Amino acid sequence: MSETVPVEAYLEGYAEVLAGVCATGRRLTREELEALRARGERAAEAGFGLRLLVRAHLAAARQALPGGARGDDGRLLAAVEQAVDAFAEGHERAQTLAVRQEEAARREFIDDLLYGRSDLGRLAERAERFGLLLSHAHAVAVAQGPEPYGDGFPVSRAVEASLLARFGERRILLTTKDGRLICVAPADEPEVLSHFAKQAYAATDGGRVAVGRAHPGAGGVVHSYEEALNALDLADRMGLEGPVLHAADLLVYPVLTRDRQAMEDLVRTVLGPVRQARGGARPLLDTLTAYFDSGCVTTEAARRLSLSVRAVTYRLDRIQRLTGADPADPTQRYTLQTAVIGARLLGWPEREL
Repeated sequence: MSETVPVEAYLEGYAEVLAGVCATGRRLTREELEALRARGERAAEAGFGLRLLVRAHLAAARQALPGGARGDDGRLLAAVEQAVDAFAEGHERAQTLAVRQEEAARREFIDDLLYGRSDLGRLAERAERFGLLLSHAHAVAVAQGPEPYGDGFPVSRAVEASLLARFGERRILLTTKDGRLICVAPADEPEVLSHFAKQAYAATDGGRVAVGRAHPGAGGVVHSYEEALNALDLADRMGLEGPVLHAADLLVYPVLTRDRQAMEDLVRTVLGPVRQARGGARPLLDTLTAYFDSGCVTTEAARRLSLSVRAVTYRLDRIQRLTGADPADPTQRYTLQTAVIGARLLGWPEREL
């Protein structure tokens, strides 16, 4: 509610209108009705409740009676004011309870949808109430920022307002879960998730968005949601750049880690010797990472590392002497690069294997 503008400010001119009606018996003019509607809109935007506004109008009407507020008409209006206030209070209580029940039902549905904990047939029935047709394929985008977000937060409201303004009611579900923004959209409308990613990135002040692949059915929503979460986790572990990650572009990483024991053996065997380097394994591992990420271009790797080309070349030679694998050789490069990816996924060398 506004703390600077009193409710009486939205009754400006109302007493004069009532006086004119009492004097002539006329009806309100179109201009007067429009002015009242406009003031009602402004009062709602300022946060004033309908109950308070109705009570204020009734009180003003009682004061505007020609015979004064103490006559029979005044006593009648006083009783009407009291009765309407009590009636409105009960109405507000029912509305508040309904909103809370709706919020609880929506939150329960979202939890069941994203965790796949409910009977699929029943879940599909409930989904229609919230604008989803689970017989169709859906994809899920998840956005996270520097701080957690919940329903009703300014960030959540800003993203939702932008989506509604752009797409209207297109069977889109926007919600929050575990401090992240989540958008579920039909698979045949990829522009929805693209717009969500753009708006969420801006609203979260440089957060990150991951988009899962489209899958059919209620179980498909869970699958896409898990893919998006895994993409965010992978980005943190791998130090992947870019504000938007697509699970479809990261499928190689789950494949590489499917046999964890084999990957650990590869990292220990191929990269283990670089621990002998002065300064430990980390500088040489970072050099390999920059070298491979730059397309095996030494000058670009040097720029990324803020080193001279000569220093990077020395490090690459040192890696070759220690590991016996040449980063510039296409055959040996694949083994080295796979081991480097595995090290990043496993947290080596900081974490012992």
